[in-house]
Amino acid sequence: MNQFGTIALIAGLAFAVYGAVVGAVAGKLRSSRMLKSAERAVVAFFASITLAIIAVEYNLLTNDFHSAYVAEHSNRALRLLYKIPALWSGQEGSLLFWTWLLSIYVLLAVLLNRRKNRQLMPYVISIALAVGTFFASITFFLANPFNRLAETSPNGLQPFTPADGNGLNPALQYHSMVIHPPMLYLGYVGFVIPFAFAMSALITRQLGDNWIRVTRRWTMVPWMFLGTGILLGANWAYFVLGWGGYWGWDPVENASLLPWLAATAFLHSVMIQEKRGMLKVWNMVLIILTFFLSIFGTFLTRSGIISSVHAFAQSNIGSYFSVFLGVIAAFSLTLLFLRLDYLKSENRLDSVISRESGFLFNNWILLAAVFAVLWGTIFPILSKAVEGVTVTVGPPFFDRVMVPIGLLLLLLTGAGPLLAWRKTSFQSLKRNFTLPLIVAAVAGILLYVGGVRKLDPWMSLSLCAFVAACVLGEFYKGARTRMKTAGEHFIQALYNLTMKNTRRYGGYVIHLGIVMLFVGFSGLAFKSETQGLMRPGDILQADGYLLRCENITRGQTANYKYTTVSLSVTHHGRAIGVLKPQKRFYLASQQPITHVAVHPSLAQDLYVVLAGRDPGTGKAVIQVFINPLVEWVWIGGIVMFLGTLLALVPSRAEREIAEIRRKKDLVVEAERAG
Repeated sequence: MNQFGTIALIAGLAFAVYGAVVGAVAGKLRSSRMLKSAERAVVAFFASITLAIIAVEYNLLTNDFHSAYVAEHSNRALRLLYKIPALWSGQEGSLLFWTWLLSIYVLLAVLLNRRKNRQLMPYVISIALAVGTFFASITFFLANPFNRLAETSPNGLQPFTPADGNGLNPALQYHSMVIHPPMLYLGYVGFVIPFAFAMSALITRQLGDNWIRVTRRWTMVPWMFLGTGILLGANWAYFVLGWGGYWGWDPVENASLLPWLAATAFLHSVMIQEKRGMLKVWNMVLIILTFFLSIFGTFLTRSGIISSVHAFAQSNIGSYFSVFLGVIAAFSLTLLFLRLDYLKSENRLDSVISRESGFLFNNWILLAAVFAVLWGTIFPILSKAVEGVTVTVGPPFFDRVMVPIGLLLLLLTGAGPLLAWRKTSFQSLKRNFTLPLIVAAVAGILLYVGGVRKLDPWMSLSLCAFVAACVLGEFYKGARTRMKTAGEHFIQALYNLTMKNTRRYGGYVIHLGIVMLFVGFSGLAFKSETQGLMRPGDILQADGYLLRCENITRGQTANYKYTTVSLSVTHHGRAIGVLKPQKRFYLASQQPITHVAVHPSLAQDLYVVLAGRDPGTGKAVIQVFINPLVEWVWIGGIVMFLGTLLALVPSRAEREIAEIRRKKDLVVEAERAG
């Protein structure tokens, strides 16, 4: 199967090169015939890389340890649930997986644009397959998942098949890791398509409204996947790493956050271009930056230049990624410079108190966040290069910088949509902001009386009340208007209002999800920790909780040895159940891993860790964290995901406009054919 997979990978690389070249020629010559050939190359590229993926999975599922990749990342005792995701657990398989997802995205772009954007599509295919060529080349020449194991013998190198493999990294043997990496990759890879459309618009000088509509929709999809992947990663860190938190400003965590922040800025800024014809150059810069940061994030995890629990092993592919990043920057910025005359703004900013200004301030703050996170992430690399000493920038730096940035973003999340285009009158400000400000003031007073005296969480929770009042008020006012004009009852009016403008109200739902995220973030200020040594019969107290050790059990499966502590828990005298934190030692990899036990609630999580065994007494070391409001983080992520899906649904008005455009395009094509 290794030979079959190698042939498929070579074929995929060949089709990527062919499609990239033919697509560019088709655009230059405006040849529909060559464009068809480039589109067929996309299909062949997808089919070839899919066959290569099937070959790797076949090797994993059949325990073919003659394959170096299988021997390194799987073993016989590994559950089927984890044999499939072992594909993306290592450098070689994950790069092939990256390439495969790219082939799917390009294929979808071709299928969805068979009768539209025909001037852009040759260059979209060319640029996307040029990226595919890079990743397929890296995979084949430098990180090939079809390499075979061999050992030295008197007769030279001979094939070697071990009795068993090293097994999957124990930290990855958790259910969310089955979908967390694919979500991240769908985000990283997906930004290739909006970048390709933007560059195609620059090449063809088709810089009207059409490219921006297409690019916005293609940006929202990977933005949604990347955000979901980030939160799934936080969930994995929370339940597996056993440190009591879910975000530690790890370099690889930061690498995934960077393109998400840049894409968020674009999705807000693009509204100004659609509505007022402004910020055209800025939007191009944001698209370029988003794609650049997505490749930069991929580079960080694979180059070995940073130390992270999330990163792959050090390899020699970092220099190739550096060159590729340089090519991306040179190509896109040169093209942008050559087309500046076609990107002049049609209007100017009329007032500081306007929706345009709100979105612009939002962009500046988001870019400040990008710069702060990027600087903190690469500072250890720069310090080592300049002074020869690695100076690590830890969570205190990020917290100090990002808390005020986050609070400003939260404020604009509520205030921005309530401002009018061009200029907001005093009466409009008074009408739209009076109630939210009253709600925020009342919430602030109640929080203070309730004991929230720390400034940052007090401000955050008060602003959450403000933003929630702003967003819910928009839904209420719109529904009330429909009730009066259309005679609908409230639920019907709310539904029709939302479906009439899914993009706007989907955005509001996303903003509600962000409010919930910030509620969860605020709880970090009230986190507490208790630790104790326990054997059966011992009791540990932690902030109103009483934990009694019932028993300690030890055992072994085919995959790992384990120690489990059973703790009966009461809260202020009320029994809430039995928690069973566990410590595992994986046999194949000879690595330990912690599986925490959590009792969740909307108010706070009881988070219990079996940290180890005290060498002096032999007792179990139990750590207990009280983590307030964490559940709001996961709920907020779900709400944001649903809001994005809603915003992606074409509204009734958009469907009507799309139908009109489709008919016009058919008429134009008929005239050309005639």
